[in-house]
Amino acid sequence: MALWKRKQPPEVPPVPVSETWAEEEDSPSSVSILANRHNSDGRRIEALLDAIANVSASRDLDNLLDHVVDSAVATTGAERGILLLEDTPGSDPQVRVARGGGTSLMDVRYSTSVVAKVMEQRHPMRSTVRAGENPLDLGASVVDLKLRAVMCVPVDAPGGKSGQGPRGVLYVDSRAAAREFNDADLALFHALAQHIAIALENARLAQEAVERARLQRSLEIAEEIQQGLMPQAAPKVAGFRAQGWFRAAEHAAGDFFDFVETESGALTAVVGDVSGHGIGPALVTATAQAGLRAYLKVVEDPARVLNLLNHDLSSRMEVGMFLTLVVAQVARDGRVRVINAGHPPPLIWRAESGSIERLDEHELAVGLSPSHRFERICKAQLGPRDVLLVYSDGVLEARHADHPDRWFGEAGLRAVISDVGHRGGGPDQLVEELSQAVLEFCDGAREDDMTLVAIGLDG
Repeated sequence: MALWKRKQPPEVPPVPVSETWAEEEDSPSSVSILANRHNSDGRRIEALLDAIANVSASRDLDNLLDHVVDSAVATTGAERGILLLEDTPGSDPQVRVARGGGTSLMDVRYSTSVVAKVMEQRHPMRSTVRAGENPLDLGASVVDLKLRAVMCVPVDAPGGKSGQGPRGVLYVDSRAAAREFNDADLALFHALAQHIAIALENARLAQEAVERARLQRSLEIAEEIQQGLMPQAAPKVAGFRAQGWFRAAEHAAGDFFDFVETESGALTAVVGDVSGHGIGPALVTATAQAGLRAYLKVVEDPARVLNLLNHDLSSRMEVGMFLTLVVAQVARDGRVRVINAGHPPPLIWRAESGSIERLDEHELAVGLSPSHRFERICKAQLGPRDVLLVYSDGVLEARHADHPDRWFGEAGLRAVISDVGHRGGGPDQLVEELSQAVLEFCDGAREDDMTLVAIGLDG
């Protein structure tokens, strides 16, 4: 939006033909505010320039609206000025500012018929009531208030992309017999109303900027909390080699992973993915991760851990939100117990046969049903050079940088697992090469969070 300069007052286009109920002598149907007597011209131009300057400089919307309505009253010679605005699109307009003549927001009367007509037609209007006339089409309030002159113009704030900004009217009236509003008054009045609309839009944009800054800070805090909960290094648990890797698509992620050593000395890896992105999923992520860490310290059975977590989260999660999760527990003798709640199936590199085993057993995602009982545990056995890999769907769904219709997919995973496995690489090398391969595949672009966790036996 260009800024107006006081040195060159803007030309105000002719106002649409106004509707009058009593025509004045020698009154043109449409005229610009610069085509009237020099003295009144100067007052009008000064009022308009003052409104422009205040709209550009003021950050206090309430004071600005008061000032513009005061200017409308003073410049047109009206006794009262009222600004009415919708609280919500389509609702009845409510008095926002009432100035002059002892008006107040709590008890103010005006020509509701004129206001209703302008609200409906979105067209400027003025009316002069001659002595002895009783214009029924103006409504009873004009007669009751003994009004002689009424002027009303629409106010339409843009409201951004939705176009649903607040609508309303700017209204003035007078009981003085000598006061008659003319087309020049109406043109100035219409211009002032347009600057009220600009002020309302500026206030909306300023509020949006504040909300964006607040949301950005909330996301940064959520990210800091999440980063603090994520393992900062590979776990040092006797008898195991393990590695994890994570990249968020946004500040606040839905993915998480963790390693927990149980009382029996087993190493448990968890990989979770909360549906959605932003602060809501991030809070659920932090809650789930903290809960899992606490449960796994005292509960050995992965199925019981998921039942406890599901009971806890189901009452907290919003409708439609859920958590996919893998809890993979590896004992020191290589026995594996995996429970999969709606997550992509883990893979095991079998060093002896040079093959990849897929653990397909899975159950419902966490949070979808408070009464669901998790009990399907998939059992396996790790050999000395075998590697268990758990991953999130962000890895599978990574898009090729130059060919968006190509996905990294399970085929990409298997290719890297096989290559690393045949070279005798362990969990740390597998995670390093897999993460590098998927980031190269998508050229660093991430539509979803990506997580990798690998576990093998040490020695």
